[in-house]
Amino acid sequence: MGHLIAAGPRHSLGLREDGTVLATGTGATGEGRVDGWTDVVEVAAGNVHTASNTGRSHSVGLRSDGTVVAAGWNNDGQCDVGGWREVTAVAAGWRRTLGLRADGTVVAVGRRAEGACEVSSWREIVALACGDWHSVGLRADGIATAVGNDRRGQCAVGGWGDLVAVAAGYLHTVGMTSAGRVLAVGDRSAGACGVESWRDVVAVAAGSYHTVAVTADGRASAVGGNDAGQCDVADWREIVAVAAGSRHTLGLRADGTVVAAGSTEHGQCDVAGWPPIRMPGLRISRPRRRPPDRRTRGSRRPG
Repeated sequence: MGHLIAAGPRHSLGLREDGTVLATGTGATGEGRVDGWTDVVEVAAGNVHTASNTGRSHSVGLRSDGTVVAAGWNNDGQCDVGGWREVTAVAAGWRRTLGLRADGTVVAVGRRAEGACEVSSWREIVALACGDWHSVGLRADGIATAVGNDRRGQCAVGGWGDLVAVAAGYLHTVGMTSAGRVLAVGDRSAGACGVESWRDVVAVAAGSYHTVAVTADGRASAVGGNDAGQCDVADWREIVAVAAGSRHTLGLRADGTVVAAGSTEHGQCDVAGWPPIRMPGLRISRPRRRPPDRRTRGSRRPG
């Protein structure tokens, strides 16, 4: 199952069961222009930390036929995904987009200055994540790899193993193990890497300065920067997925409704009126105690 919700710096996306996409928040560069998208099975939002010179973003959608659509800021060509084929997953960072192909290789478009698009050598990848300036790939054997800016150690994931999911923030990277534990590397100044005590985690997300998790009982936890209340998720229940933006957090409930916490300065938390997001097979499940057989996952398209 791909990402059904996504959070950017100033906007939020939600995927409906009919394959159309919902958007709320500021769309100054067109990142909210998703009305014409159809047959979408996964969404991603290009995120960037909040600063005086940031805020422009883009949105990405993976279609059921393995093609990709994108809208929004395209200054570095991050929306030039029209030629992609046989894609099974997408991820979006600041000024770039990654696509996971059915054969486990990865394609990238956008800004190359920091090296975050240098993914052509990756093989047997089953999942992707994008931070502001770095990209993370999860291999079929549960090992993570990362490229791009590493000034705070956010790419130091080489020693990780037994992973089933990865997430990336501004200057930190998070990995979830098959046992439901969470690992983190990178900048610790805001507390976003303080995940050592988490247990029974089934999903993770990383915002600019915060990290969010869903536990097997449907509860949410968050650590890190909380200047806008983006970590105030302790009272959420029946959560099956989360997404983290620059200063806000989204939670998808089992009934298809979406909850939000944090900054809504640009309307990015105005999700209460969204129609239910429902996808076949969506459920809360406990993490596996042994690594699952992931070697064939890269060859299957999400449905």
